[in-house]
Amino acid sequence: MSEPKAVVFDVGRVMFQWQLRSLFEKLIDDSAELSWFLENVVTEEWHFQHDRGVPLAKMLPARMHEFPDQALRIAAYAARFNETVAGPVPGTLDLVRELHGAGVPLFCLTNFGDEFFAQFRAAQPIFDLFKDIIVSGEELVAKPDPQIYQIVEQRSGYMRSELFFTDDNAANVDAACKRGWHGHLFENAEGLREELTDLGLL
Repeated sequence: MSEPKAVVFDVGRVMFQWQLRSLFEKLIDDSAELSWFLENVVTEEWHFQHDRGVPLAKMLPARMHEFPDQALRIAAYAARFNETVAGPVPGTLDLVRELHGAGVPLFCLTNFGDEFFAQFRAAQPIFDLFKDIIVSGEELVAKPDPQIYQIVEQRSGYMRSELFFTDDNAANVDAACKRGWHGHLFENAEGLREELTDLGLL
């Protein structure tokens, strides 16, 4: 297997701490009600539709019709989405900067709605360090579908064995490895740094 030449980062829970709870705990004081809301109304499964390309203009009215008494909170999901990100994952952005400084080509492969990513990226200059960012909501296909990995290969210009990918989701890492990529299941920046160093990327 070739030594990796380029690093592909996931975004949510690798570069940035993402939790729907981070927004809605500001809006719902009662812990039981908050848990119910996140398990039944604005759930990660429902949110994932937008990652796959379903527009907010379709998602929100349908959900408000299903839960009319939660309409204002559902609207807040769209209006205040950036607040679902509590901040950077400790240490990861430092790794991005170090890799960039060392001349390592950087890419992102993220399950992220196109409408949300546009506003989020504008607030995060770290993305300027990446050669390309492949966003599931723009491509209308999400990890771990093999098609989105193929898109990375085509747009990056690197062979499969030259790509190193880190993601917090084991299924997404496994899908990359099955294509011949180097894969790292992200748990923390320290573990990622160790593997990048072992591979000679840092």
